[in-house]
Amino acid sequence: MEVSLIKAVNTDVDFLIDLRDITMRKYLEDVNLPTGRTDYLKRINYNFDDAQIIHVNGQAAGLFKASYLSNKNQWYLFQIQVHPDFQNLKLGSSLIQALLDKAELQGASVGLSVLKSNPVRSLYAKLGFVQVDETEYAYEMERKA
Repeated sequence: MEVSLIKAVNTDVDFLIDLRDITMRKYLEDVNLPTGRTDYLKRINYNFDDAQIIHVNGQAAGLFKASYLSNKNQWYLFQIQVHPDFQNLKLGSSLIQALLDKAELQGASVGLSVLKSNPVRSLYAKLGFVQVDETEYAYEMERKA
């Protein structure tokens, strides 16, 4: 299995809207957050310069978006979504682990936010993230350097 990350471009937006709907709609609805196209686009466009399309054997399989926040010396994982056809291949955990390894070499922490309704929180805990804050809809998690 060949996995690669390719910088997202404007022609990827329709794929990203579909991906967000397929992977996140249930969790967004569970916490009463909007699921319209405009809302999806707002999230997709946020830090779009750092968005990368996950490819498996040349086929678009997901989204990985992480940015370095120099004021915090922290990598922040804004989005990771894997299409259901490619789930259970350890794509997400291996990409997150690569980010953790990179951050460790830099002496940086890694932060993320996870919706309270999303069971992926247990994966983040297994990878060493701990809850550092909470909002109405999400848990803020961090793994220290």
